[in-house]
Amino acid sequence: MLLLLGCNGNSTKDPLFEPRPFQLKDLAKSDVDLVAETHLKQTLALLETLMEKLYRRNPQELRKRGIADVERAVKQVFGPTRQAGFPELRGQRAIESMRLAFRESYGGDRVLALVEGLRGMVLDSYNGQQEFYLPDELNPQKIYNVARNIEIAVWKLSNDRDAEGRLYLLTNDLTSAAPNLSFERLFGKVIALQDGMAVVVSDATNRRIKNVIQSAASAVFMGI
Repeated sequence: MLLLLGCNGNSTKDPLFEPRPFQLKDLAKSDVDLVAETHLKQTLALLETLMEKLYRRNPQELRKRGIADVERAVKQVFGPTRQAGFPELRGQRAIESMRLAFRESYGGDRVLALVEGLRGMVLDSYNGQQEFYLPDELNPQKIYNVARNIEIAVWKLSNDRDAEGRLYLLTNDLTSAAPNLSFERLFGKVIALQDGMAVVVSDATNRRIKNVIQSAASAVFMGI
């Protein structure tokens, strides 16, 4: 406990690297539980950053919701007073919500459909929990499958187009003199977190992960 309290004094402003303060309830958590909570917190923080960047790159999607402020739109999904539901998603969530973002007939906010879907899918792989205790058990295959689904989403963002040949959402910019690959780096971090957590859970529970190899061009989202 003294070591943990001492480390707490080195706090930074970056939510991805801020030390986690010790709490009494941590006594009811295993090492894997604590690692899972940290991985999930970091993943959600990265998805929040991704949503903000997507809105700034695709402002037309924000206008579909009648919201002028990017921060307000993002907080409706990731803020402490998160909105309970989004009518424009037609009752879809997780993978089904992600599919809306690449459906030509969909006229709603594609950024919301994609990121809210990613958020729901990631949480589903953690059994819908954000805190974990000794009796809880995670499935490494679910966490692994999420990483593969994110890879498919990244491919679709760069390749799926509407009838007029336009990408549904703009991400990386490779046309300028200084290419912007920040979206690729963000997605890479999220994928790495999921893969790392899948290995941790697999080792802790002695459960093997079935590796799935799909062609990106014909791949479909896997169930969680």
